[in-house]
Amino acid sequence: MILITGVAGFIGFHLARTLLEQGEDVIGVDNLNPYYSVKLKEKRLEILSEYSNFSFIKTDLGNWNEFYSSLKDVPIDLIVHLGAQAGVRYSLENPWVYIHSNEYGTLNVFELARRKDVEQVVYASSSSVYGGNTKIPFSENDRVDKPISLYAATKRANELMAYTYHHLYGTRMIGLRFFTVYGEFGRPDMAYFKFAKNIMLGKEIEIYGYGKLKRDFTYISDIVEGIKRAMSLDTEYEIINLGNNRPVELDYFVSLLEKYLGKEAKKKYVEKPKADVEITYADITKAKEILGWEPKVKIEDGLKKFCDWFVKNWEWIKTI
Repeated sequence: MILITGVAGFIGFHLARTLLEQGEDVIGVDNLNPYYSVKLKEKRLEILSEYSNFSFIKTDLGNWNEFYSSLKDVPIDLIVHLGAQAGVRYSLENPWVYIHSNEYGTLNVFELARRKDVEQVVYASSSSVYGGNTKIPFSENDRVDKPISLYAATKRANELMAYTYHHLYGTRMIGLRFFTVYGEFGRPDMAYFKFAKNIMLGKEIEIYGYGKLKRDFTYISDIVEGIKRAMSLDTEYEIINLGNNRPVELDYFVSLLEKYLGKEAKKKYVEKPKADVEITYADITKAKEILGWEPKVKIEDGLKKFCDWFVKNWEWIKTI
């Protein structure tokens, strides 16, 4: 049995669906918090619930008694920990929820693994741990001791806790630093989704950094493949970048959205928020060597798939 936390989230949903298609037994947990549309999370769960080898428990990772009691009698072979409070900018408004979900939540997942003798945990970290790193591309060997958002700080703290649990209890810990994941059924709070929605509605879009910020957009199917490979990795402790290794400027990104949606964007260029970075750029040397992984989907192809899905499902998407 594979436990996936954050199963109603973007990455959790896609991973679960892929594993279920392959015949794996999956139990998913999520608290369905309203940070973004619960309707979208319920839609994802509706799709997963069609599989007989899927079961779902609604529970709060940050509440140990609730979380542990809901899973203590469930046989678990491996944990993929994707549940977290997402969003860099929201951490400026509500820092407490990040400590509850990302720190207590992750501690509780690691403690669950210890108590139930789960040998391996694959967990989500983030490219945000690199902070304002000026050395590019970002390597796992770079210093990550100056996070520029609380979200980034919680993700780095997760990595440190993972090492501690590995050292003390022998749990195999594989941390994956994701770089700007996008795709169908994505998060409505992320720029590509918000841009697409506002372009379709004829509303103005705010482009940070005057369109010159660069992001290493990574398509969801590539991320799922990387997670799957990490799940079968026989190693004690690793942190690995999963990124597209090809940063693109936001201006170019928006031009692709305009092309594939068939509508012109109403653009408003604004300054970069203080918690945002100029560029994300993954060095994927380690992923190639250890996982045998590299991204397959170019930004042009991935965005085309996303936009096709977006237009096809526009009637319900515009309600979320």
